[in-house]
Amino acid sequence: MAATDFAAIERDLTAAVARRLEQRRRTNRRIRIGLLTVALAGVFCTAAIASGVVGDLQLDPSKWSILGGGDVDGGRGAYVHAKSLDDGSNSTFLLEHDDGLAPYQAFLLHEKTLAAAQASSPVPVRVESGDLCSAAALTRAEQIALATLSAGFAQGTPPDASKQAVDNATQAAFADAPCRGLEYAGEQARLVYAGVQPRSQLMPGAQ
Repeated sequence: MAATDFAAIERDLTAAVARRLEQRRRTNRRIRIGLLTVALAGVFCTAAIASGVVGDLQLDPSKWSILGGGDVDGGRGAYVHAKSLDDGSNSTFLLEHDDGLAPYQAFLLHEKTLAAAQASSPVPVRVESGDLCSAAALTRAEQIALATLSAGFAQGTPPDASKQAVDNATQAAFADAPCRGLEYAGEQARLVYAGVQPRSQLMPGAQ
């Protein structure tokens, strides 16, 4: 079976969302879209997408077979499990309407949506270890991620290019007390550093 090019999927989705952000930068409504790509071996990765997209998630029925889905908080967070008709790989798409939410509340919505999606995934996925990150821990993780980006990457570096370095830094800093949300913190920092979303999306102490 041919391997799925996760990096290519992430680049395409990030570029598409960035274009939508540029078109809608003056709107107050924010929607955060994410993708969980699951390999048959149970490997789990997230494609960092963006906040600020207007319009709901739509999947091309000629490319995807819908396996199921659900929502949380009355539809504010939603997810769809789907199988690629091209290569048979499984993916889970997340949609979060986080307009009007403070950064930590947006994080809680994301984690609630993610947990529901993971619990109903048709294939095994990797789950971050530890308890849910507190507001202080999430702030610290974003600060570490931003410091890592500033030290090793030019402003505007695409989010996927810095993912491994940022993830390594946050995981090392929290090695003695890991918490669920470190990947989210790194993703937020990478999107801000790339210019895809505003700094106001970060925790107040990291802005």
